[in-house]
Amino acid sequence: MDTDTDTGHTEADSPVTLPAPRGAGEPEASGSPGADRTEQRPRPLDRLSDRGSAAFETFISRAVGPHQAAVVRIGFGFTFALFLLREWGERRVLYGDRAAWSLGMARQFLTGNHAFTVLTWSTGRWWFEIVYHVALLAAVAVMLGWRTRAMTVVFMVGVLSVQNRDIFVGDGGDNVLHLMAIYLVFIRCSQVWSLDARRASRGRGDGWTGVVLWAVLGALLLWVQLSGFSRDTLTMTTDTWFHLGWGTVFWALWVFNGLWWVVNHRMPGHELRALLDAGANMLHNSGMLVVAVQVCFIYSTAGWYKIQGSRWEDGTALYYPLHLDYFTPWPWLAGLLAGHMIAVFLISYGTVAVQVAFPFTLVNRKVKNVLLGAMMLEHAGIAVTLGLPIFSLAMITADAVFLPTTFLVWGAGRLSGLLHRRPAADEALPAPEQEAATP
Repeated sequence: MDTDTDTGHTEADSPVTLPAPRGAGEPEASGSPGADRTEQRPRPLDRLSDRGSAAFETFISRAVGPHQAAVVRIGFGFTFALFLLREWGERRVLYGDRAAWSLGMARQFLTGNHAFTVLTWSTGRWWFEIVYHVALLAAVAVMLGWRTRAMTVVFMVGVLSVQNRDIFVGDGGDNVLHLMAIYLVFIRCSQVWSLDARRASRGRGDGWTGVVLWAVLGALLLWVQLSGFSRDTLTMTTDTWFHLGWGTVFWALWVFNGLWWVVNHRMPGHELRALLDAGANMLHNSGMLVVAVQVCFIYSTAGWYKIQGSRWEDGTALYYPLHLDYFTPWPWLAGLLAGHMIAVFLISYGTVAVQVAFPFTLVNRKVKNVLLGAMMLEHAGIAVTLGLPIFSLAMITADAVFLPTTFLVWGAGRLSGLLHRRPAADEALPAPEQEAATP
């Protein structure tokens, strides 16, 4: 029995007043409890409208998933750099002047599919070496997050140029890298874990390095167009569906970045600054959505095509590549796995089940995280067992777009602690002279 501390009366002492009876057709009084509940209960359309308004506000006001975007940037920059280093010894045979797919054949083929590459601009070895090593430097710069707006464009040019020089020596991992290199241009992927973010946190600003880099890239683009060195591959219009040539794309990116710098430094409080920021946020969020949808498409098509194959139906699909020399970097490991048919059966069926089910698990965070971990472990196993490290790294990096932010921040904190623990421990150790003098 509750007691009113101000008056000393109890609930039992207070008179109980019953509501007056209400007629059958009489509406409920506005002050009654039932009416309050009716008035306070939001309508389904109102709730949907509020959620839509909040989602649109988020879409234009901030860049979602900055940590996921940073992982995608670091992962694909590292993957392409590793790819170029792995092929460095045979680079001329695969993509250069000694390639079996001659430059004339490549030019004729590219005329039909309108693919972009700068390696067909010249037959000289010097040009190939410049493009190859600039692509390697751009991959490292993207991985580190140095001048990311410009370097992602150079990175895209490098990826497209190397891969489109000879598409017959690539695999599925190259296709994923090909697409993600284009998406990175439109993503604000340097907000965290980058040299750009560290420079901004220290208040140093962009400086003149970015301006010089922007001017040099613009001058190079103008020269290759006016001199004819680009061989009509940088036209402003084309007969494709969008009727936009690569020249229009590159000049639009160049002008937009220059406008961004001018407005950001000369008119930081102007409405145009807010408009450009909202546009960049929308491009980023759309790009992140496209990356996520692309990953879902990859797994969906792979899983449903596997279902139609007889070897996947009987659970023996993994058995056959384990007996091919091209996919057995460790023959003893491949033989050990191929000798256990139950493991082969479970892995074959599990691969199909996970790939088909993954897009449908995005509605449940816990189930999605479990399948995401399973797919990453699967690709790590593919890298070791079948000798496909580039493909596996590309897919693991693409999968990282679905990783939870808390996990990424926790992992970054653990990695930072491991990197700084060793120097701190070395500094804490006493010098040999001090240790000898200590009683």
